Amino acid sequence: LEAIDSGVDADIVEELGDLLLQVVLHSQIAADEGRFDLIPVVDGISEKLIRRHPHVFANVKAETAGQVVENWEQIKKREKQRESLLSGVPNSMPALSRASRISEKASRVGYDWPVREMLFDKLNEELGELAQELFPDGKIPKVASGVDAAPVPDAPIDDPERLDRAEDELGDVLFVVANIARRWGINPEEALRRTNRKFERRFAAIEQAARAAGKRLEGLTIQEMEAHYQVARQAEKAGGE
Repeated sequence: LEAIDSGVDADIVEELGDLLLQVVLHSQIAADEGRFDLIPVVDGISEKLIRRHPHVFANVKAETAGQVVENWEQIKKREKQRESLLSGVPNSMPALSRASRISEKASRVGYDWPVREMLFDKLNEELGELAQELFPDGKIPKVASGVDAAPVPDAPIDDPERLDRAEDELGDVLFVVANIARRWGINPEEALRRTNRKFERRFAAIEQAARAAGKRLEGLTIQEMEAHYQVARQAEKAGGE
């Protein structure tokens, strides 16, 4: 994913080579053990592509991309003999992507918010339920905005049951966020990766400013670090990033 995000062909070629190596390596190990070799692996994926694309290789008509996906899912369900529409979504998928995927599958049979704007009411509802577990009275306390307030150490949640409930409620919040992404056609994983990269660039600007001033990073105040962060932020915006 990093190679694809970079857009550097040489990096993509290298990573694809690594993937291909895994296919060849595990096939050779299996061949050495007398189980199978690379040929049934290639034949298997070829046959699967033909079976699951009857609009290309047979006489089945699919007028829209949605019909293509629906045909794919029905064929896949018959092949795997799965009882649930959602059981084909791999548990190995990143959680945000999986949330979006299982919601999208449920949406195909009509189980979805009728109007996507309703998701923001749901998000506020879930944030309120999360606050009930994080704060004694269920209300987010009023605190000073900005970085000038005195830092307050984070108090851990010592009660295992309360921690479990808080985790459950946070999961609900993230699930709604994934659905907001889905309904607006946004890839939640890519959105978060982009924000991660953005934070890394701006934090690197803080580190560079500290070195230029001959200071250790720990020697900067939070106000100084935030000022450098905002300078980097404004520079990115001016440059269209």
